[in-house]
Amino acid sequence: MHTDHRTSLHPDLSLTMSESGSGRPALVLHGGGGPATVAGLADHLARTHHVLAPTHPGWNGTGRPDWLTGIDDLAVAYLHHLRDLGLRDVVVVGSSLGGWTAAEMAVRDTAGTITDLVLIDAVGVRVKSEPIRDFFALDARGLAEYAWHDSARYYQDPANVPPAQRAAQEANAATMRVLAGDPYMHDPALLRRLRQVDVPALLLWGESDRIVTPAYGQAYANAFGDGRFHVIPEAGHLPHLEQPEATFALLDAHLARRTPAPV
Repeated sequence: MHTDHRTSLHPDLSLTMSESGSGRPALVLHGGGGPATVAGLADHLARTHHVLAPTHPGWNGTGRPDWLTGIDDLAVAYLHHLRDLGLRDVVVVGSSLGGWTAAEMAVRDTAGTITDLVLIDAVGVRVKSEPIRDFFALDARGLAEYAWHDSARYYQDPANVPPAQRAAQEANAATMRVLAGDPYMHDPALLRRLRQVDVPALLLWGESDRIVTPAYGQAYANAFGDGRFHVIPEAGHLPHLEQPEATFALLDAHLARRTPAPV
């Protein structure tokens, strides 16, 4: 069963939440492209998990309070929400910006709510030798070339995008700039803090990602206390869209090898 509803996190912060499936709780966090980019991922997980997939505040026309100005604010809000719901043994899966949010949640999770992490082409850390591509400086053609393996298939000519859709994309990008624009797409302290995260962390990376390269992903994985890294061929920044079968197989294998958390 699949439901969409609004839920209140604070007096001035409510979330649009998509909920589906049953079983172990899984929080699925989208990147800058919005919730549609992780819909297939959420559907796959819902076969075996109770999936919660929020729309980040400020995306797709949703409200964002003035105080929510960073990914750390978003991470704390989601972590508190999981605790308010009384959820335990949670797997958090995040794509791109959502992966950064998941990592920020993990370093703040003193209650042991999160027991598994899956980061898919995540941003969020600074790797000196592998700078993050400036998303805001790319035009539509450049974004397709840097983000996708098959850029010809996924390129969207702005002239063919309906005005309402283009306005929504621009609004989403403006929200992303507020949350992640300065410092650009990273938390300067996050990389060194990841060593204290002792839950299993799976990092999946598209081989052709030129927004954050596989070398960046490997450094990210190495920073975790228990990080594992896998490259997915013929995929870019969103491997779960370009190569869903390969992505889901690695995800399923990772989740199947876990030791159940104590009740």
